[in-house]
Amino acid sequence: MDFALSDEQEALAEAERAWLTKNDPIAARRPAIDDGPARTTPEGVQHLAESGLIGLLTEDMGGTHVDLAVLVEEHGRAGSPLPVAELAIATRLLEQLDHPVFEDAESGAKLVVPALPSLENSALHAQVDGTTLRLSGTTAPTTGLVDAHSVLVVVSTDSGTEVAAVLPVDTVTVRTLETLDLTRSWSVAEVDVILEEGNWSVLQPGTVALLHDELTTFRALDALGAAARLVDVTVEYAGQRTQFDKPIASFQAIKHHCANMALSVEASRAALWAAAVALDGDDADARTRSVSAAAAFTGEGASATAQTALQVHGGIGFTWEHDVHLLIRRIKVDELLDGSVSYHRRRLVSA
Repeated sequence: MDFALSDEQEALAEAERAWLTKNDPIAARRPAIDDGPARTTPEGVQHLAESGLIGLLTEDMGGTHVDLAVLVEEHGRAGSPLPVAELAIATRLLEQLDHPVFEDAESGAKLVVPALPSLENSALHAQVDGTTLRLSGTTAPTTGLVDAHSVLVVVSTDSGTEVAAVLPVDTVTVRTLETLDLTRSWSVAEVDVILEEGNWSVLQPGTVALLHDELTTFRALDALGAAARLVDVTVEYAGQRTQFDKPIASFQAIKHHCANMALSVEASRAALWAAAVALDGDDADARTRSVSAAAAFTGEGASATAQTALQVHGGIGFTWEHDVHLLIRRIKVDELLDGSVSYHRRRLVSA
């Protein structure tokens, strides 16, 4: 595949990185890191809305998954709590459904995040009886749910029909999870509702699989961003830290470690760009292969990069005050959600 970012996409990434640098999410998180899960901020939501990023995938904006990919990588690099991909994906589906909450979601007045069944060991069930839909069980973990006004539940029924329903958060039980990740909130929605006709929608076949592939890709892109930042801070640290009156960056072993980290990040980025291009295409089989290949490769590579970064940093990397552990925690959670590395390898083999 002959592919490169356009000038507009590079400018989009640079603009978002500049905003994130000015409004450093990790620095903002530090003072309250022991007080509860990371929350979205009104300023952050306002930025996403005014920049048109919540509605990026809508018809009016005409954005692509590659556009969203460069944004998600930057938010992963910064350790941002904002669910950029989730908001954009939910808003696009609300537009397709012509749902009344669409305009409020696009403007950021109401936050709507998608919730799907887990890819492995699903605990979310749906049954249709005439014109009535029964939803019960627990969704997969999703980020941003603690601050959302509504959850967009998307699931296949026991008969195979794909359905969606927008549920106000006060009609479900939101259970916040304690995870390794201290830079984002992770929650599940426990659902037990009966919806009459007009309160739920039938989806086009393949919608659930597409949403799973989207969330898988953007979860891996988030991990890529964190890994890319670890490469930068590790190279910088190696140039400053001295042993035997020499920078440790002059030692061949450290050079090899840093080179391997950089190679892993660049190869993962190429795989994920290919997955994002496939998400914009119409070939579902090609999308499956591209997404699972990228997710498996990036999941393993980002985790290895994180461990190497910790090793090169030595003792300081283990301290609470250093940001290394926050990025490692984020990467490890990304690795486990929306399909593990082993799951996507199995899926790739059978694709």
